[in-house]
Amino acid sequence: MSVAADALPVFHRARRRVTQDGLPSLIIGFFLRSRFSRAGRLIVHGGMPFPSVDNKGGRIELGNVGLFNGVRFECWLDASIRVGDGTYLNSGTEIVAAQSVTIGRDCKIARDVIIMDTDQHALPGQALQVAPVIIEDRVWIGARAIVLKGVRIGHDSVVAAGAVVTRDVPPRTIVGGVPARILGSTSSQPGPNA
Repeated sequence: MSVAADALPVFHRARRRVTQDGLPSLIIGFFLRSRFSRAGRLIVHGGMPFPSVDNKGGRIELGNVGLFNGVRFECWLDASIRVGDGTYLNSGTEIVAAQSVTIGRDCKIARDVIIMDTDQHALPGQALQVAPVIIEDRVWIGARAIVLKGVRIGHDSVVAAGAVVTRDVPPRTIVGGVPARILGSTSSQPGPNA
C-alpha cells in the first residue's frame, strides 16, 4: 500500500472531526492540552471564557473529552484529577481536588456542577477534611448538582439537577434532593413475558 493510500483514512477521520466539532473547537483544545499533565483530544465549545486550569503542583489527566466555556480545574499539591474518554464537562463546571477526583468514561456533566474532595478549609478545632471522589462510567449529573468529598457514584447512575450528593450512590441508581436520596433505578428489568 502506498503512503498516499495510508494517509487517506487519516484524512477522512480528520475531515469528519472538523465537520462534526468545528475547527475553532479543535484548535482551542489543541492549545489547551499543554495545561494538563496528560491529555487526549480536547474539544472546547462555547467561546469565552475558555476552560481554566489552576494546578498547584498536582496531576491533571484527561482522555478524549469535551469541555465547554467556563469549566475550571483546581488541583492542589500532589493531588490528581482524572477524566475518562468520551466524557464532557458543560459550562461552568468546577472540579477541585486536594487529594483525588476521578471521573470515568462517557459521563455527562451538566452546567454549573461542582465536584470537590475537600471542604477547602478546616472548621474551628478540626483538621481539614479531604476524601477522594470517584464517579464511575456513564454517569449523568444534572445542572447545579454538587458532589462532595468521599463520594463514589456507581456506573450508569443519574444525579438530578440541584442535588447535593453526600453519600455513595450504588450503580444504576437515580438520586436527587438535598441531601441526595435514592429516587429510582436506571436499569429496566424485563417482565416474565418479555
